Amino acid sequence: MVQYSSGEDSGPRPNLCEEATQHGNYLARPLLFSVTWQKRYRYHRPFRAQEGEESKLGKTNASIVTVSHNHAGHAYVEGVAGVAGKTPRVVHSPGEYEISDVLITGVASYHDSKRGQEQGRNTIFIIHIDDIAVCHLGDLGHTLQEEQLEDVADADILLLPIGGKHGINVSQAAEIIGQVEPRIVIPMHYRPVPPDTADADTPNPLDKFCREMGIDKNNVQPKFTITRSTLTTAPPELQIILLSPR
Repeated sequence: MVQYSSGEDSGPRPNLCEEATQHGNYLARPLLFSVTWQKRYRYHRPFRAQEGEESKLGKTNASIVTVSHNHAGHAYVEGVAGVAGKTPRVVHSPGEYEISDVLITGVASYHDSKRGQEQGRNTIFIIHIDDIAVCHLGDLGHTLQEEQLEDVADADILLLPIGGKHGINVSQAAEIIGQVEPRIVIPMHYRPVPPDTADADTPNPLDKFCREMGIDKNNVQPKFTITRSTLTTAPPELQIILLSPR
């Protein structure tokens, strides 16, 4: 079973937090996703806490720490404690990693559309656990190339940045959904525009994404649970899951 729930992001520029264990956390702009697996292994992609954030987020523990790129706001490995007294395993490069019965594949990519010349490299991670494949795109800055698609093509769940600016925008995100054809998409890595400041020049990326995909932006839920059996028997249509902050 994989279970997602969300928490509010109050920091100025956090990135996605992922954990693969009984209690996992996904911190993206603007959501902190909790991910629960039957297996007790934690996967976490840490951000550097800003002043006052640590007390709000609580202590972070993980068995496995992945780093998609080494920008300061995305690679605060020191902020993650181990589980059961063990030091977390850190995965920060492309390759295949088997840690207990968790299989992680890191796929080389770039943080921009100019082969890393502006923002550097990025690693996509595909995590296989509980017979479900979860693909986290990191701070991807381009649509997927053929060699990358070979590795991510079996993803059941796609964690997809949509915020633009330092990564892919909404149009590119929609194209990637068409490339991967996952069963479930959870948008991430965006900062919503406050209603009193939103205008044509600063569109809310989530609003734009929902319009692009033809879904109701108000159809949010506090928690999303999926198992291999429910995934297998679910209708074949794409599901886009919007998690509400709490």
